[in-house]
Amino acid sequence: MEKEKRYTYEELLRIIAELRGDHGCPWDKEQTHESLIKCLREESEEVVEAIEHQDDENLCEELGDVLLQVLMHSQIAAEEGRFTIEDVVNMLAEKLVRRHPHVFGDQKALTAEEGLASWNAIKAQEKGVHSHLSR
Repeated sequence: MEKEKRYTYEELLRIIAELRGDHGCPWDKEQTHESLIKCLREESEEVVEAIEHQDDENLCEELGDVLLQVLMHSQIAAEEGRFTIEDVVNMLAEKLVRRHPHVFGDQKALTAEEGLASWNAIKAQEKGVHSHLSR
């Protein structure tokens, strides 16, 4: 029995770029952040439905569809010189580390409630700083 090909993350990024490239899919090439809003909402709702139905196979597929949305939006932004998927990944990693000092720092959180309270306190502090900077 021949083993099925498994694509890598890097191959997936190349596929997305090719879909939007010169010889790509006409539909994919014409999409914008705004035109994809409906797709993102629908795919997110399908993830929720798969979770509610405890349907792992469908959940896996629907999570892939949400990931497609993230990758498409990132590709569009990269084409416009705004940001890349690497920027998205880096920003998320930085946020996760920063908002989990009880995991990556010297603070303690013994319960889920303490961890959430810490997250919310840091988020509120960050949002206060960001709103102050944007004035």
